[in-house]
Amino acid sequence: MPIPLRVLIVEDSEDDAVLLSRELRRGGYELTYERVDTAAAMIAALKNQTWDIVFSDHSMPHFSGTEALAILRERGLDLPFIFVSGTIGEDNAVAAMKVGAHDYIMKGNLKRLVPAVDRELREAKVRQERTQAEETIRHLAYYDPLTDFPNRTLLHDRLQQAIVDAQGGHKQVALLLMDLDRFKEINDTLGHHRGDILLKNVGLRIQGVLRASDMIARLGGDEFAVLLPSIDHKEPVLVARKITKILEFPFDIEGLPIDVEASIGIVLYPDHGSDADSLIQRADVAMYAAKQTGSGYTIYTADQDQHSPRRLALMAELRHAIEEGQLLLHYQPKVNLATGSVSSVEVLGRWLHEEFGAVPPDQFIPLAERTGLIKPLTGWVLDQALNQCRTWYQAGIELSVAVNLSVRNLLNPQLPDQVTELLQHHSISPDRLELEITESSIMADPERAREIVTCLNKMGVQLSIDDFGTGYSSLGYLKKLPVHWIKIDKSFVIHMMANESDAVIVQSTIDLAHNLGLKVVAEGVENQGIYDRLMDLGCDTMQGYYISPPLPADELIRWLRESRWGLKKTA
Repeated sequence: MPIPLRVLIVEDSEDDAVLLSRELRRGGYELTYERVDTAAAMIAALKNQTWDIVFSDHSMPHFSGTEALAILRERGLDLPFIFVSGTIGEDNAVAAMKVGAHDYIMKGNLKRLVPAVDRELREAKVRQERTQAEETIRHLAYYDPLTDFPNRTLLHDRLQQAIVDAQGGHKQVALLLMDLDRFKEINDTLGHHRGDILLKNVGLRIQGVLRASDMIARLGGDEFAVLLPSIDHKEPVLVARKITKILEFPFDIEGLPIDVEASIGIVLYPDHGSDADSLIQRADVAMYAAKQTGSGYTIYTADQDQHSPRRLALMAELRHAIEEGQLLLHYQPKVNLATGSVSSVEVLGRWLHEEFGAVPPDQFIPLAERTGLIKPLTGWVLDQALNQCRTWYQAGIELSVAVNLSVRNLLNPQLPDQVTELLQHHSISPDRLELEITESSIMADPERAREIVTCLNKMGVQLSIDDFGTGYSSLGYLKKLPVHWIKIDKSFVIHMMANESDAVIVQSTIDLAHNLGLKVVAEGVENQGIYDRLMDLGCDTMQGYYISPPLPADELIRWLRESRWGLKKTA
C-alpha cells in the first residue's frame, strides 16, 4: 500500500522535479508535492502546508539550496533536508552537511533516493518522538497532569516574580490557597475517576471568575491556589466570595449532582510575608483556620500560626506514638434491647500527647489516613482490643468488641490474614469481633470490598455498615454483602424527635433492614426520649452519651456494675 508523503521541492527545473517525483512513486510513496524556486515562494509554501521532507537543488540562478536550508532552520522546522543536484562537488557536499543537510544525491544517480528517504523519515520520526518526550517532561515539571493548570513549582516561580514586580511599583500581591471540604468522602464514595472529573470541573469553574492576569494552580489532591498580582487590599476577599458563590451550584458528574464547598486561606504581600515560601506557608495556615471554623475563607493572622506547628508535630510524631504506646483505647457500651444489657462495645482510639494533651480522634485519624499510618494504627487497635476482650472473658465478662475500618483497611487484601492471625494469637472466637465499615469505603471499590467482606464473614467475624444513610449505597445493594448489622448515623438519630423527616428515615431503615434479615444499631442516643422512641420502632441496639460516653477499660467495668443495664457474665 503506497505511503503518503508530502514533499517540498526547491528546484528551478520542472523536468527535474517530475523525475524526482516519479522515482519516489516507484519507491512506494503516494506523493503530494510543490515546486518552488524563490525564497518568497518557499516561505509561502512552508506557511500554507505541512511537509514531511524537503529536496533542494544546490545552485539555481536566483536561489540556492543553502539559502533554502537557512529558511527552514529559521522557522525551527526539523524536517529531513536532502540536496539533489547535478553540480554539487565533494567540498560543497561536506559543507552542506555541516550546515544541517541530511544527505546529498546526484541527479544522474537517483538509485540512492528512496533508501535515503526511508532512512531520513525513520530518523525524523525518532527525533520527533524524542522532542515530544522532552517537551512532555518539561511540561510535567511545571503543569499538573490532571487539570493542565500550573503546578506548585510554577506557582512558586510566578509568585516570586509577582513579588519582584510589586516591589518596583509599590503594589500588592495576593495568594488564595483552598481545598475542597469532604473531598476524600466524595472520592471514596464515587471513585477516583469521578473524583478526577470533579477536580477538573472545579478548576475550570474557578478559572471562569478570574482575570486574564490571574493564575490558578493545582497543588495536588484537592488543593488549588489562585495568584492575584497587582491588586488592592479589597480584591482578594471579593475573589474569595466569587469562588465560594460559584461553587454553590452542584456539579453534574456523569448524571450525579455533587455539592462542593471550599475552605480558602488568604495572604497578602507585603503584609503577611516577603517571599513565596512564607506566603504559601501562611496561606496554608489561614486555609486550615477557615476549615476549622467553617467560615469559607479567612485572611491570615499571626495568632493562627499555633495550628500549623501543632499539625506538623502531630504528623511527625504519630508513628512514634503508635510504636511507643502513647495511644490508648476507650470503649463505648452498646445496649442490646432484647436482653436489656450491654453485650458489645465500640472501640475508640485516644492519643495522650506529651505536649498537646488529649488529641481527639477526629484530628489524628485523618492524619493517619493521609500519611499511610492507618494500617499500622488499625493493626495496633485490633491487637489491643482483642487482648482486652480476652482479659474480660477470663474475668467472666462476655463483651464483643467493634473496631472501625477505613477504606484503606477494607481494601487491603492482607486484612483477612491479619485478622485471622490476631484472633488465633489472642484465642478469641471470631464472633467476638465486629468490624465496622462505612458505605463510602465499600463504594470506593465495590467488587474488592465484597470479596474481602465475604472472606471475613466466612471466618465468622461480625460485620456492620457504619454511618448508614450518609453515603450513596442502598439497602438493595447490601443484599449482595454478607453483613450482619447496620448502624444508623447519629445525624439522623439526634434530631429525630424534632425533625419528622429524620424520624421517617430512622423508621424506614429499621423496617427495611429487618426485612433483609439485618439488625440495627442506632448511635447518637442522647436522651430518654430518643431511647424510648427507638425502642418503640424496634431498634435492636443503641449507643450514645445518654447510655455512656466512651470509657477506659477499668472505668467501663465499674460503670457496668453500677448501671441499670447490668453486666452479662459467662456461666
